[in-house]
Amino acid sequence: MIFAIEEINQNKILLPNITLGYKIHDDCSSSAIASEAALALVNGEEELIDYPECRGSSNVAAIIGCDLSTSSIVTARTIGSFGIPMVSYFSTCACLSDKQEYPTFFRTIPSDNYQSKLLAELVKTFGWTWIGAVRSNTDYGNFGMQAFVEHVQKFGVCIAYSESFYRTDPAEKISKVVQVIKRATTKVVVAFAHQGDMRILLQEILHQNVTGIQWIATEGWITEDILPQEESVSLLVGTIGPATRRTEIASLRDYLLKVHPSRFPGSILVKEFWENVFTCNMTKQRNSDFQMRQCTGKEQLDGIENAYLPVIMDGSSYHVYKAVYAVAHALDDMLSCEEGNGPFMNNTCAQISNFEPWQLLHYLRSVNFTAPTGEIVFFDENGDPIPTYELINLQSNLKGTVEIANIGYYDGSAPLGQELVLNIGDIMWSSVRSKIPRALCTEPCPPGTRKVSRKGQPICCFDCAECADGEISNDTDSTDCIKCPLEYWSNQQKDRCVGKKIEFLSFGEILGFVLVTLALVGVCFTLATTAIFFRYRETPIVKANNSELSFLLLFALMLCFLCSLTFIGEPSGWSCMLRRTAFGIVFVLCISCILGKTILVVIAFKATLPNNSVMNWFGPMQQRLGVFILTFIQGLICTIWLTVSPPYPLKNMTYYRDIIILECDVGSLKAFYFVSSYIGLLSTVCFLLAFFARKLPDNFNDAKYITFSMLIFCAVWITFIPAYVSSPGKYTVAVEVFAIWASSFGLLVCIFAPKCYVILLKPQNNTKKHMMGKGPSQ
Repeated sequence: MIFAIEEINQNKILLPNITLGYKIHDDCSSSAIASEAALALVNGEEELIDYPECRGSSNVAAIIGCDLSTSSIVTARTIGSFGIPMVSYFSTCACLSDKQEYPTFFRTIPSDNYQSKLLAELVKTFGWTWIGAVRSNTDYGNFGMQAFVEHVQKFGVCIAYSESFYRTDPAEKISKVVQVIKRATTKVVVAFAHQGDMRILLQEILHQNVTGIQWIATEGWITEDILPQEESVSLLVGTIGPATRRTEIASLRDYLLKVHPSRFPGSILVKEFWENVFTCNMTKQRNSDFQMRQCTGKEQLDGIENAYLPVIMDGSSYHVYKAVYAVAHALDDMLSCEEGNGPFMNNTCAQISNFEPWQLLHYLRSVNFTAPTGEIVFFDENGDPIPTYELINLQSNLKGTVEIANIGYYDGSAPLGQELVLNIGDIMWSSVRSKIPRALCTEPCPPGTRKVSRKGQPICCFDCAECADGEISNDTDSTDCIKCPLEYWSNQQKDRCVGKKIEFLSFGEILGFVLVTLALVGVCFTLATTAIFFRYRETPIVKANNSELSFLLLFALMLCFLCSLTFIGEPSGWSCMLRRTAFGIVFVLCISCILGKTILVVIAFKATLPNNSVMNWFGPMQQRLGVFILTFIQGLICTIWLTVSPPYPLKNMTYYRDIIILECDVGSLKAFYFVSSYIGLLSTVCFLLAFFARKLPDNFNDAKYITFSMLIFCAVWITFIPAYVSSPGKYTVAVEVFAIWASSFGLLVCIFAPKCYVILLKPQNNTKKHMMGKGPSQ
């Protein structure tokens, strides 16, 4: 501060013909002493350092200080009512930005609100979500940590523990804090503390042999020599944190080299400076247990390399430098005021030789200048400067000592999102030097799972539950699973929706191939039977069974076998309509032929009775007409069905959740029931007629075989109903195809097999007499 004042006094442009004076009080890092010193300065009481040559107002124009936030809070409240501006160089508590409570407070060091935001950004950048927190039990630590927690919680970070302490706390309290750090599952600890408090805490950590802690420090202690080098290497290597800007001022070293007790006799500050640099005592010691060597005054400052002879100012010193210049520029603006254009009542100006503190406060609020270092200095509406930080990392060097390495910076004036620049590759970590430490309460949930909160624990502690079937999560740490679209299903890993498996009875699969083969076998047997009947069409057994209806029945049976093929393959609009209507019409044609043959048998027996002319009413023409009418009725029903509400292909997604069954919906249920009922009605009538005619006294009574064939037909379709309902997916269609095949084979075998047996193997029985029962079998 003295260096800055003397530099200003030698400046012929800044405050020309004005010499700044100063009064210094030591607040001893005590709020009570700081408040008392501030009142002493305000009231003009006896000063610690007095320069009689200073003339002018006996009261101070501004106060530079304090360093601790707690002291600044008390002091600012004490002198705020006097309107005296106060510029702090080290008080960072965000609470001091409240202009309603601290209207005269300014500072050249950034507010902790920015530092807290920066620390939160660092935690987010490194992917840490489970961290510990310790803080000094002061306004600096409490307000700073509160702001940090608010910022970091926006990123989903949880605080594993938060402990406060103070250097004067009992040893048991400090030991308890260290035990909490030791037992915690996270090794990343954010420490919002003063250097003195951290020294006490680190000494206890060393005592309890706690290692591997990744410290995130604040500017309050990261650059300070808290521990001896060997202890710092074991505890503090890897520490990361912000530090206020360090600036090179070469003239400061030259100034310090000229300092000598002989030039400033009686100066307490020079005496303390000299004793600290050379570790000696300038006053004679009497009866002291500890004898420090006596200073001779011949010690040479040139060549001394320590904190007292810096070429580069550390952050706090540079902020003192800027604070002094800010007050000086405010005074200079006041001096430059032109009467009649002043900012006060009636456009008046303040008199530099006799002004009120509130007048200087006015100019300090709007001060804007370029410091000798080239930095632009001004205060925002809260009395805060532009926040700028260096990001530093404590690293060990080849000498086995700790050195400060610059790993980035933070510029609050940069565009949004570009404030932080970080070189992660340059960082030396506390444990594994080349790898970022992990700080997670729970490992991230991989894709395919979702986070499930643990009851009574922070949100960062959770379990990973696998997504349900049909749901996915394709991001890490998903809180919810996404339901797949209707026609999609989750894959095995539950991280992607894939198209559902489509199922239908196809020609390419084994089941489809077997059913096609059976249908073709049925067609072949039908063609073979047709060939036999055609070859022996002139024989009595073929003629007696109405060869025309027989050939029509064989044609209908062949169509029945071929009809089953329409049920195989991917359903389409035409195949759905064809399979239902073809099935209904072909089976009615088949049963109509059988019904005609049954009626013919019954009528043929009645015709043998005297005076019975019933055969005249059921000749070939009537038989053809009857079959046509019965089949036409079914065709008419099917036509109406196709017109009103035809069958259509349907994607059935209700039976299986992960399979789409392609099937044919019947469309109109009424039409479907009409078609099915009509087939059932004809089958029942045919069965009853054949059953009653089964014992007619012919040697080869066709009614017996028709009865048996219709019995099989009805049994197949009655059995089909429960099998059809209980069969899933493509097996439903397979059951229906099998029922068509079985019923068709039943009709073919029961009706035509006995006749083929006689034609081929018992030709001696293929006579009219034998058929009428009038001749013995040969």
